[in-house]
Amino acid sequence: MYGRIIVAVDLEHIEQGRALLERAATFLDEGGEIRLLHVLEDVPGYIAAELPSDISERRRAEAVVELRAMIDPKADIRIAYEVRRGAASGQILQAAEDSGAELIMIASHKPGLRDYFIGSTAARVIRHAKCSVLVER
Repeated sequence: MYGRIIVAVDLEHIEQGRALLERAATFLDEGGEIRLLHVLEDVPGYIAAELPSDISERRRAEAVVELRAMIDPKADIRIAYEVRRGAASGQILQAAEDSGAELIMIASHKPGLRDYFIGSTAARVIRHAKCSVLVER
């Protein structure tokens, strides 16, 4: 059905990410690729000033390890992973555009009060994506 799929993974909800990955495999064309994507949100400068200077690189390295652990080496499909920095919705959309993705898969969680004012990541991705989006609840 799809040749290139972006699976956006929030590592704080890794079980949802695993479920999305399994489902993505059922949508993938033969010879297609799934790209696991995790976005590290930027830390505000006033907080970053109090953190160790290498915290950003450590967070990225930890995310890479967790994404790699999600990939079954015996799987007969191409699965890549990527860690980006910035606003989650913008980076997901950019990754989809950069890779020519035909589908973005993202999990949705129970919205908090903050989401009602600024909108959730999933909602922003849906509004601005140039390809199909599947939101898993």
